[in-house]
Amino acid sequence: MAFKDVLLSLTTYPDPTPVSALEDPIAFAAAIGARISAVACEVKYRVPGSVFGNMLLNIPAIATTEFKKSAANAEELLSAFQSAAERKGVFGERITEQCLTSDTADVLIEHARLRDLTIVPVPDGDHLDQWYAQSIIFGSGRPTLVTPHARKRTGALTLNTVAVAWDFSRPAARAVADALPILEKAKQVHIVTVTHEKNISSRRSADELAKNLLSHDVQITLNTVDAGGRGIGETLTSYVDKVNADILIMGAYGHSRLRDFILGGATKSMVSKPPVPIFLSH
Repeated sequence: MAFKDVLLSLTTYPDPTPVSALEDPIAFAAAIGARISAVACEVKYRVPGSVFGNMLLNIPAIATTEFKKSAANAEELLSAFQSAAERKGVFGERITEQCLTSDTADVLIEHARLRDLTIVPVPDGDHLDQWYAQSIIFGSGRPTLVTPHARKRTGALTLNTVAVAWDFSRPAARAVADALPILEKAKQVHIVTVTHEKNISSRRSADELAKNLLSHDVQITLNTVDAGGRGIGETLTSYVDKVNADILIMGAYGHSRLRDFILGGATKSMVSKPPVPIFLSH
């Protein structure tokens, strides 16, 4: 199934998504022939019921000021998004929500469940955006594309070269299946298996995956890379740079315990510092 209805998740508070980070999601939608919509939450705070605290700090006034900042950021981002998406001929709709800070992730998940794919721009490091990305990856039931705020390459995002991290696992198989619309459009597809990083138990070879993809007219190149004592994230980042991949496709490892998402090592390192847009399925 082709991706036709794509959603872009925008952060408005405390640090808004940079307008420059809209470029890759819109270019991606154009490359796959999809319409793209954007959702932004105007974030509200629940004011505690302490009369003394409210008198001392004027908490209601502070909450109102912060809400206005979030609302202004939402309007700026959605307006910039609409203008850029209309120029590319891929504009879907713009969606504004009002929600408490504690409810924002749940609101984004609800919207993501109703779209073919959700794109989440993230900065490097441990930020609130990573929490939103993790929530959507594990809560939406749909694939997620995580894009870096800071672009590391010049020019518009294309699908010239796509890399796939393959370890014979269920998440990797799910990611390949979900990413078929991307693989079918890519000019080059590289399948990479990292060795000597963890045990990979399979009686099947990557050649059989290649056979399956060939039935979809996807021509691939098979590679193995020795981790050589490096972590999986570092190894994949190095490989992506080597083949000049535009997008990396991989399975998302982790699980939810109550409301805490526990990520696998590769997923955590790639989501916290994506070298290129990362397509993830769980």
